[in-house]
Amino acid sequence: MTTPWDRFKQAARLQEPDQAPVAFIVDSPWLPGYVGLDTLDFYLLPDAWFNIHRGLIDRFPDAVWVPGFWVEYGMAAEPSAFGAQIQFHHNRPPSIEAVITDVNHWAAVKPADPRRDGFMPLTLQLYRHAEAKLQAEGLNIKMVAARGPMVTAGYLMGINDLMMSLILQPAEISRFLETLTTTIIDWLHAQLETLRAPEGILLLDDIVGMVSLEHYNEFVAPHLRRIFDAFDGLIRIYHNDTPCRHLYAAFTEANFDVFNFTHKVDIAEVKRTMGHRVALMGNVPPLDVAVRESPAVVAEHARTCLDKAAPGGGFILSVGGGVSGETPAESLDAMLAAARDWSPA
Repeated sequence: MTTPWDRFKQAARLQEPDQAPVAFIVDSPWLPGYVGLDTLDFYLLPDAWFNIHRGLIDRFPDAVWVPGFWVEYGMAAEPSAFGAQIQFHHNRPPSIEAVITDVNHWAAVKPADPRRDGFMPLTLQLYRHAEAKLQAEGLNIKMVAARGPMVTAGYLMGINDLMMSLILQPAEISRFLETLTTTIIDWLHAQLETLRAPEGILLLDDIVGMVSLEHYNEFVAPHLRRIFDAFDGLIRIYHNDTPCRHLYAAFTEANFDVFNFTHKVDIAEVKRTMGHRVALMGNVPPLDVAVRESPAVVAEHARTCLDKAAPGGGFILSVGGGVSGETPAESLDAMLAAARDWSPA
């Protein structure tokens, strides 16, 4: 029997499965509210965290969850390893404040140790426990995730200082991004090593979309390529929902397999620009439609995405980014039903 994950893998390899796969990026902006749980309890109570993720499999059997059983503390895992200030909240993910904005400091730091620093060791330990429980059911975690070097740098030194450093101190920012890239690769490997049969990675970095093509090629492209090259053979997903159509053609050289992008750029345009070089994952508007509109309207948008991007394969239906907080389950149902009923014209 063909499973949702089988269809996802086929689409990621630019094939056309028998049914368009549907996948959702879900984490702590959505999951605690989905079950009515305090966000702090979501992070603190491992049984509650596990049961929420496990329940998704039964409630939405046709969906693929990206990365699935994601151990995350909002966006804090990577910044916490370098000493960022983390502030926790009861009803939303933690906020992160830069402590040191001087790029000269960051140019001299050493890579973080995923087995010792920040929230990373806690993440690895929870993965071990979750994987053991899933194996008892014949299940396993298929994918792990990390934030990219630009977004991590932005949290550590502030976005304004990061962008200024690209212009004023390019050598120093390059050294810092190199250090972060080394850390991210080690961090992904450490997570993968906790799993029995991993099949993919998710890299998230929206800040990349804020730079020019020239700066992308100089400061970002080598690091993205180095990260994705390190995981050849796995399914590699890149999430960037900043509207940055000026970078889409260049992204095809970064060596990822699946691109999750913003709803603010027409999916047909993205397909024309990127061609049949990467699979597309999108792009129903996550807030204006999936949260605020009826299931019928959500289904209409889903069918439009399918009509534009599914023919020929290499397409995964999703929202244009992660699932927003307060998204009703019925919106996800509507997208799943649209994909199940859709066929090429």
